[in-house]
Amino acid sequence: MPFSSFQPTLEYAKNLDEQDILASFRQEFYLKEDSIYMDGNSLGLLSKRAERTLLEVVESWKNLGIDGWSSGKHPWFTLSENLGEKLAPLIGASAEEVIVTGSTTVNLHQLLSTFYHPKGTRTKILADELNFPSDIYAIQSQLRTHSYDPETHLIRAKSRDGRFLYTEDIIELMTEDIAIMILPTVLYRSGQILDMETLTKEAHKRGILVGFDACHSIGAIPHLFNKWDIDFAYWCNYKHLNGGPGAVGGLYVNRKHLGTSPGLAGWFSSNKEKQFDMEHTLTPSGTASAYQIGTPHLLSLAPLIGSLEIFHEAGIEKIRKKSVAMTDYLIKLVNHYLIPFSFTIGSPENANERGGHLSLEHKEAARICKSLKEYSIIPDFRSPNIIRLAPVALYTSYEEIWNVVQALKEIMQKEHYKQYKNEREIIA
Repeated sequence: MPFSSFQPTLEYAKNLDEQDILASFRQEFYLKEDSIYMDGNSLGLLSKRAERTLLEVVESWKNLGIDGWSSGKHPWFTLSENLGEKLAPLIGASAEEVIVTGSTTVNLHQLLSTFYHPKGTRTKILADELNFPSDIYAIQSQLRTHSYDPETHLIRAKSRDGRFLYTEDIIELMTEDIAIMILPTVLYRSGQILDMETLTKEAHKRGILVGFDACHSIGAIPHLFNKWDIDFAYWCNYKHLNGGPGAVGGLYVNRKHLGTSPGLAGWFSSNKEKQFDMEHTLTPSGTASAYQIGTPHLLSLAPLIGSLEIFHEAGIEKIRKKSVAMTDYLIKLVNHYLIPFSFTIGSPENANERGGHLSLEHKEAARICKSLKEYSIIPDFRSPNIIRLAPVALYTSYEEIWNVVQALKEIMQKEHYKQYKNEREIIA
């Protein structure tokens, strides 16, 4: 049903569900009865396939012991590389450029240790003031290891409105003293997608290396990292990719940089053919595998095997198309039902600039989120005034989106939220 014929009714939502070509994937996930999960942008739900592959790796440990490294259904020794190959199409890369390893912050430390080489006057790192704090902490730490003061050597692009970043503002900061630029693909608060292609092109014109944090985009939007000539990227696999809490992360290194010695070398940086020669001189892998450090966490890798099966069957283009349709629908419902209650949409209106979640802004956001939980709806609060709602293409229904907005309307009409303090819990 085309959105030009939008109706703010439950029947319309049900009709959209009937026409949804991805609807069958909803049955793949463990969904709590009488509850609506809208926090997949923070932690994706468990799929039955992810559970199955986790148990398969547990079984290989139980039945094979140490031989699980080289035999069984999912041999452990090359599992990170095999998963990198499966992940590569989601970011527009080749298999040799992707490895599943580490965590977001560990991988950023690895990549900065490898590619941040201050020289002459080119010593500063360009980031932004809206980035997730973990990235900023890592950048500050890396600057200190080079004896630079983060107050002067970490340059942060400012936001004009506290929601969005503007391409021209970032380009203006690409001065001759910038060595490397680290930006998010999608802003975690507003869901804005940055213009990665233009930013990379302009940075390279000025001799600046480019790295992107893809935590809030991988599994939600297609990427073309190779085409855009991005130097490197890193991400977690537990949000839209549904790899599970603490899932092993991933990183990408453009093939033109493969062969660069890892800044943080370790046992698993080795060429696989040489790793057990036990030499004290590292022979690094010639692929992104070189940027591993230690032994992969097998039980945190295993769920991703099953999760990626689903992504390959569904197709990232179809996932993105439905995701856009769902956030468009949510925006229409918010505008119809919730604007009288002083809600503001804090995400881009243009779908091409919007990732997989929608941010609603309200001065009572913290306690509205607490009310939603009492209504068995799981949202996500971000200080000081953001309610993030993520309708996930693989397991959220249009009817659920409609019900969420009806719950918000009732919460505001009855002032249900006033029984709570307007402050976040320890985990927002």
